[in-house]
Amino acid sequence: MSRQLQTQAVYLNDVQRDIAEIVQARTTVLCAGRAFGKGMVHALFNKRNFERMPGSITGFVSANIKRALTNTLPSMLVHWERWGLRRNYHWAIGIKPPKAWGWKDPIFPVSNYENVLSFCNGSIGFIISQDRSGTSNSHSFDALDIDEAKFIDYDQLKDETLPALRGNRQYFGKHFFHHSTLITSDMPVTKKGSWFLDYDKKCDPEVIGLIRALVAEINHIERRVIDMRSRGVMPPEYLKKELRRLHTQLCRLRSIAVDYREVSTIDNLVVLGEAFIKQLKRDLPPLTFQTSVLCKRIGIARDGFYSSMTEAHKYSATNFSHLDNLEYDFDKLKEESSLMDADVDPMQPICIGFDYNANINWLVAAQPQDRKLLILKSFFVKFERKLDELVDDFCKYYRHHRNRRVIFYFDSTAKQGAYAVSPDYTFQRVIVKAFRSRGWSVTEIDLGRPMEHFQKHLLINRMFAGRARLVPMINRENNEDLLISIQTAGVYNGHKDKRAEKHAESEENTLESRTDGSDAFDTVCIGCETHPRSTSMVSVTSSF
Repeated sequence: MSRQLQTQAVYLNDVQRDIAEIVQARTTVLCAGRAFGKGMVHALFNKRNFERMPGSITGFVSANIKRALTNTLPSMLVHWERWGLRRNYHWAIGIKPPKAWGWKDPIFPVSNYENVLSFCNGSIGFIISQDRSGTSNSHSFDALDIDEAKFIDYDQLKDETLPALRGNRQYFGKHFFHHSTLITSDMPVTKKGSWFLDYDKKCDPEVIGLIRALVAEINHIERRVIDMRSRGVMPPEYLKKELRRLHTQLCRLRSIAVDYREVSTIDNLVVLGEAFIKQLKRDLPPLTFQTSVLCKRIGIARDGFYSSMTEAHKYSATNFSHLDNLEYDFDKLKEESSLMDADVDPMQPICIGFDYNANINWLVAAQPQDRKLLILKSFFVKFERKLDELVDDFCKYYRHHRNRRVIFYFDSTAKQGAYAVSPDYTFQRVIVKAFRSRGWSVTEIDLGRPMEHFQKHLLINRMFAGRARLVPMINRENNEDLLISIQTAGVYNGHKDKRAEKHAESEENTLESRTDGSDAFDTVCIGCETHPRSTSMVSVTSSF
């Protein structure tokens, strides 16, 4: 049965077309905002490599398997499906293709297809998750695909994966894209996550410009040849020789080129529309919008409110068993729940802290484990979505939790009127009612008056420094926005810098404040440290 595809028209924005069709550098680094269309670039990059290097091996590198299965692979494979590349006909994932399918074998035999993307011509892709040690071992890759690079541990990548981009020149050395690398991400906000920004220095604009000029000249000559043939004129031999010379020169330049881009989501405006960009601006905290949409570089407060926090206070905790049992069913993988997390103890209650505001409300969930306070996940809602919807988001995510009890830490700010509905209808009451109506019991812990800023600063930094009862440890995958809030919180006159909360909405500073999330984090940290209620034994992977 033929598996040939008919050529289909694919819409590409200007940057996608320039990267994937014109420049095609051997090393491409794309730092782009959310919804820019990075998945399209990955789909084109890997389709080319898989089809034109039959039997080759590509490494798909992800910080953890959860991100690979819920973000990286689905965003690429959805394009393959639209182009007519069908699952279990042209490609398969997580299974060994049966002999009855008549697929070609990879150049190097595969002993275990559990984390392998297979193609009908024998090309394969190994899914490399950095939270599973050894997934790069014993491989010799012909290409690397690295998505969400800001979460990648560069030292681990350098030691385990980059050395495997080697060999097989006898099979594919003639291709300029052999040993090619695609790196994509939105803008990082930590020094550790900024490793790929250094490729900016390796990018030679003159080489990129020459590539574009060669492509334009080749296209011009090819149009002349087509025009001649349409008029029944045989193209002269010198044009054919010139085309061969230009193609040879183009491939040589592409084989040494590094193409580095920083582009915003707005570069995909034709596809997304203005309404989508405006919605992102409304829904995202300002710094998240600036980094993840506008792709702006921002500075991190080095002498900030949480000065004792380091990279060692972040961890990953993926439930490999649950994800493996889903067998790459991407529809089920879309239904995120706490079953994907290895850090939550389902038999223990969950500690929660809130921050209340008319326009943005936060919930931070945590569980103590020995001397660690695991910050499991954070949630926020904005504008028309209020506290009831926030609690609903929490309950849906933790719908499989066995111990349906929360320990609700709050201070006197929770006893204020809920959005001026009624003096008696407080934030505290709204939250308790919302949990109980969804079948959860609530243990209410009143912390009294809010702790003074200097006391809070000392206590939480003592916790981070290991000089208190608990050490906060933050799940980086489940708290991306919260980490921005914490890492960028500054100090002003000895207090947490909350001046932005008083500013009117502007292009760079919408009404929601970036310190709101960190305030909810403070509440759960203070509550668990000063009013302990439970301990649990769960396993996490961290460097602390």
